Amino acid sequence: MLLQLLAKMILFSWFAFPLFQPVPAQEATPALPDTPAGRRVEAFLAAFGSGDASQLERFFVASTNPQSAAARPPAQRALRVGAVRQELGSVKLRKVEAQSPESITVFVEGDRGQLLGIGFRFEPGLDCWLAGLTVDEATPEDLAGPPPPMTEQEALVALDLAIEQAVGADEFSGAVLVARRGKPVSQKAWGMASKEFDVPNRPDTRFNLGSINKIFTRIAVAQLIEKGKLTLDDTIGKHLAGYPNREAAAKVTIRQLLEMQSGIGDFFGARFDSTPKDRFRHNADFLPMFADQPLGFPPGTQRQYSNGSYVVLGEIVALISGKEYYDYVRDHIFVPAGMKDTDSYEADVPVANLAEGYTRNWDDVERTSGPRRRNIYTRPARGSAAGGGYSTAPDLLRFTEALVGDKLLSPPYTDWILTGAEPQQRQSGRTGAPAGGGLGIAGGAPGINAALEFDVATGDTIIVMSNYDPPAATEIAKKARRIISAIRK
Repeated sequence: MLLQLLAKMILFSWFAFPLFQPVPAQEATPALPDTPAGRRVEAFLAAFGSGDASQLERFFVASTNPQSAAARPPAQRALRVGAVRQELGSVKLRKVEAQSPESITVFVEGDRGQLLGIGFRFEPGLDCWLAGLTVDEATPEDLAGPPPPMTEQEALVALDLAIEQAVGADEFSGAVLVARRGKPVSQKAWGMASKEFDVPNRPDTRFNLGSINKIFTRIAVAQLIEKGKLTLDDTIGKHLAGYPNREAAAKVTIRQLLEMQSGIGDFFGARFDSTPKDRFRHNADFLPMFADQPLGFPPGTQRQYSNGSYVVLGEIVALISGKEYYDYVRDHIFVPAGMKDTDSYEADVPVANLAEGYTRNWDDVERTSGPRRRNIYTRPARGSAAGGGYSTAPDLLRFTEALVGDKLLSPPYTDWILTGAEPQQRQSGRTGAPAGGGLGIAGGAPGINAALEFDVATGDTIIVMSNYDPPAATEIAKKARRIISAIRK
């Protein structure tokens, strides 16, 4: 089973490939600090370990400041964290790091050796309210502690060495951009955009984004909500009267589509496999792959990764705006953000400076070595609102800067994208940059892998794009995050 719901769980994040790696088992159980924060973490681990979503919800209700307007609803947080919990099986506490009285990180291991880091940030004071929760993949290196403090230059050299090692092992081909406070400190590329014609990748090469496109769909929906043309409680049927599954049309809401709680499945499957890929030219072309299928569960009761939900959202955006989905996001997101090299290009239309995808996965076999083939038979002719568009590392940096600069949305809706807390019915009173949150997004498929990470608190941005199979980009992004975090403050 694929783990779809990792990275910073306070954010809205999507992954489309396996993330966990086995780690050696250890028997020692570390102790949590005997502090209000430590006791909060202990309560979370008890609820998390139970695998019971209702216990997780009770934890979030008891631990969240009732007067905080910035907190995601407890039920939503429980579903998000519970979806990750289902991937682990049993849970064992492996390590505790108490960075401060208000900041604790724990590392837990699943029954198949999967390793997860869960970070907690609490408000100071006797109540010790939960102010932030992040969930991310961890590695055996994390159990050994953080890397030693470095200067920025030392960190960038260490990152280059790590990338060169991956390139030398033929595990990475692509582009990497690291920025601090919006300013690039490293922009480099490795490998070939076209092996056939010996064309190297460039720092501004266009790569397939995979599921990163979902963030653009989410912003498009937020823009329409902000304009009063849509609400989170609208059903599919209110806007798509002819939707084939009548139960879904009547019951599934915009909120459930966004949060992957709709019960709608994926468009990948037997129908997609048997359909010539040149038939997929418009977002609506993906609907017949899933729209008439029964719901996988009652809407709102579970959380399951759903490309289909985002295809439906794309059609709702198109209907309300009167524009095809691709045209809407180009006009309302890419152009305002200055993303001149970003679009959903068609596979058979020549586009300059675009990387071909190279995969070892075909005929339903996932290979770890051997020759690579172009991914021309696995990707649709054009992407959808769920993923498959193209962009560059510099354009993705422009996107993050436009987002945090409130150029795409007003402050309360920007904060929604960055923190997951639903916008209030009034304008935010904040001035200046958002106070917290960020992005942790990735996408992957055969010959496609990309990762975008941005943290408002640190101002660090890590963008990795690859034309190799997952986890080519996400492995480099993980190494980059660890190294950049060691830069002396």
